Amino acid sequence: MRDWLRHHPDVKTIRIAAVDLNGQARGKRVPSRFADKVVDEGTRFPFSVMNLDIWGEDIEDSPLVFDSGDADGVLKPTERGFLPMPWLEAPTALMPLWMFHEDGTPFAGDPRHALARVVERFHAKGLHPVCATELEFYLIDDSGRELRVPPSPRSGKRRPGADTLALRALDAFDRFFTDLYDACEVMDIDADTAISEAGLGQFEVNLLHSDNVMKIADDTWLFKQLVRGLARKHGFAASFMAKPYEDWPGNGMHMHFSVTDEDGTNLFDDGTRGGSDLLKNAVAGCLKAMPGTTLLLAPHWNSYDRFAPGNHAPTGIAWAYENRTAALRIPSGSFKARRIEHRVAGGDINPYLMMAGVLGGALLGIEDGLTPPTPITGNAYDLDLPQMPTKWQDAIDAFESSPEMARIFAPQLIDNLVRTKRQELRYMAEMTPQEMLELYLDTV
Repeated sequence: MRDWLRHHPDVKTIRIAAVDLNGQARGKRVPSRFADKVVDEGTRFPFSVMNLDIWGEDIEDSPLVFDSGDADGVLKPTERGFLPMPWLEAPTALMPLWMFHEDGTPFAGDPRHALARVVERFHAKGLHPVCATELEFYLIDDSGRELRVPPSPRSGKRRPGADTLALRALDAFDRFFTDLYDACEVMDIDADTAISEAGLGQFEVNLLHSDNVMKIADDTWLFKQLVRGLARKHGFAASFMAKPYEDWPGNGMHMHFSVTDEDGTNLFDDGTRGGSDLLKNAVAGCLKAMPGTTLLLAPHWNSYDRFAPGNHAPTGIAWAYENRTAALRIPSGSFKARRIEHRVAGGDINPYLMMAGVLGGALLGIEDGLTPPTPITGNAYDLDLPQMPTKWQDAIDAFESSPEMARIFAPQLIDNLVRTKRQELRYMAEMTPQEMLELYLDTV
């Protein structure tokens, strides 16, 4: 880690940051000449900093605050090391951190540790998840009272409507996307295809699959920071908010995953179109866990505005082969690439918690040998299917009481997240739609 800074003498300041339950970066600015101390000794934040609400306020009834004297945890660098922050004007590096107790044990309320715990359970069984994410976001001119698509830097014109898979929509913001891909390269984020999506100024970028699940989660979190920061550098906003426009589709975050053995053989492939029994076990586990995981897939008030029939935001608990109306889709193509696409999450998720919930549910299905219902055909929105919670309060309650979540997450994390979301729910009830829009646009 020290070598990175010595090879980048122009970097005079660093940011050291951990990820809280809402996916927000919480940390400090440090002159780079003190970086060795952080590398060697870590730093200290109160445990309560990992459990703030979306405004950055303490949780009023949290045992992490006054009941414990607001004690400190120890923050140590993750394996990611230093990363450049290309969206800032001055050369700056980010060091991602995660939280531990004084004796070196992981802090159970840290979402990164929650995902690491699930991955370790897979590895203990000789199984290796392979994951990829697809992130949708809007480019937005938020300089006026009404949100609009930004004018193209090339033509000065605004797109009058959506233009799915249009090269001209990408070309209109070519400088932004060129800078974005250059930034991904220097940050070691494996960004693949970009497309224009069905919303006004909406785009999607895919991150390449990897069997390093922690890196994929890191990349997803870092990519969201990068896109938002780089957009501001270009004079407009970018938002992963689940539903910024009432009349346009919401932002999704689809996750693809398979499971391999120690030799890298895809255990979801049995040489047939249907896929292996292990694939079906994983599908069944994800479906059974879905009511409890809804809060992780849709963590905010605005998340539930996205769940509208016909908007590719599934609410029915079902799976299917090559069917984008289903919550779980088994894509067609090479049998060797057989995988599950989880299509429910919004762009506003915390990737560590969302991936822990999805992979944890799949692992429960594998451990318990679960069998899924018959895959659906046709339009899922027209079928009589069991439904996910479609209200925030119901999703909070389902997460708290879910036996599946109790097997995936530490009790402290469940308690912390429930307290956080109930506090946000109370405060949100007093806010106007415009205030909510302003809150969520840049934060999630």
